[in-house]
Amino acid sequence: RRFGSPRKRLFAPELMRVLRRTTDAESGQRGYLLTGRSEYLAPYRDASVDIADALRTLDDLYRRRGDTASRERVKILSADLATKFSELREVIAMADAGRPQTARELVLSGIGRDRMDSIRLHVDALIAAETRRIEGGLINVTDTLLLSRVGIAAMTVISLLVLGMFLRQGRQLNAERREQQALMQAERDRLEGEVLARTAELTELARHLETAREDERARLARDLHDELGALLTTAKLDVARMRPKLQQALPDLMPRVVHLIEVLNAGIALKRRIIEDLRPSTLDNLGLLPALEVLCSEFADRLVPVHTHFEPVTLAPSADLTVFRLVQESLNNIAKHAQASEVHVTVAPQGDVAVISVQDNGRGFNLRQTDAGRHGLVGMRYRIEAEHGQLSLRSEPGQGTTLSARLPLQPARQPRGEALAAEAEADASAAASTAASGLGA
Repeated sequence: RRFGSPRKRLFAPELMRVLRRTTDAESGQRGYLLTGRSEYLAPYRDASVDIADALRTLDDLYRRRGDTASRERVKILSADLATKFSELREVIAMADAGRPQTARELVLSGIGRDRMDSIRLHVDALIAAETRRIEGGLINVTDTLLLSRVGIAAMTVISLLVLGMFLRQGRQLNAERREQQALMQAERDRLEGEVLARTAELTELARHLETAREDERARLARDLHDELGALLTTAKLDVARMRPKLQQALPDLMPRVVHLIEVLNAGIALKRRIIEDLRPSTLDNLGLLPALEVLCSEFADRLVPVHTHFEPVTLAPSADLTVFRLVQESLNNIAKHAQASEVHVTVAPQGDVAVISVQDNGRGFNLRQTDAGRHGLVGMRYRIEAEHGQLSLRSEPGQGTTLSARLPLQPARQPRGEALAAEAEADASAAASTAASGLGA
């Protein structure tokens, strides 16, 4: 259909279209009468179809609206249009029948003028009715808009009240939140203080336990040196005195005597090794670096090569023992677990700290999957932290392990006055050497 869906049409444009199409049809008829050219009849033929379609549309629209009066007027308009187009057909038929002059005289006589005025009247009446309806709708829209504005103003006021209440509640919540945060911060500070206090206590306890353990080790070392050493030395001297007589009187017993001497020598060597493990005499007598040299040399003789790089550092006496135990524990762990082919041990100053590093090329391990039952690393960390130092560990599977410690340096101190202990140790070593030479003889 030419004019689109009836639901989307407006009444006034349809009515104006009816009037315009009727005028076009009448103009086309007159043009045909004046010129005799058939193309002037095209508006006439199109108008009849369009007007019929427009009238049906108007009737349908008024029916949907329920406007009975307008539908009746549309029926009258349809009758007038039918009469008008009947007159137009009659005139065109006369012209086609060879009576153009009669047809012109009929047109000039004013026939159909009253019908056209009636058509215009009905169209104007329908447009006026539609205009009044639109004006009424505009009034309703204005009233609706006014009510909407009043509603919007009321909603705005209510929204402002709600917003004010929300802001007030928000301020209260913020105040309560700040108060809760202050309480939580105070509680957190208190707990952190307790944690620091407990950490300090645990650190002090760890230091005390390490000191007690080292003191106990020193006491055991002294007892082994003084008592067991004296017993073994005496036994070795007695066997040395008996050896010449037994060699003359009972030569068959000499293999037994030689075996006994070897056992005594092994016992004396075991006693010395145990004493050195309990309390390294080289650390007390010669200092940290020589003690580490001896420790690394013995480890290299027994297991894998150890590359050392030692530079002079000055640490507290307790820190010297801590460093020695750190290297000793690291070498023990390498011997047990690392499967390394070489080890690097480094002691060097770096600024105001001493850096101690033990590195191997072993199989390494995953730090995130360390067995919780291994307490060696935890013990090392506590000992280093007790000396105000830091311990770090780097390791990856297949990439070896590096253990590093950083301890604060101390001002250069006077040589330790331990001449008496060194002299006693020298006397004991001389006695042992004398006994060994006697046995050798």
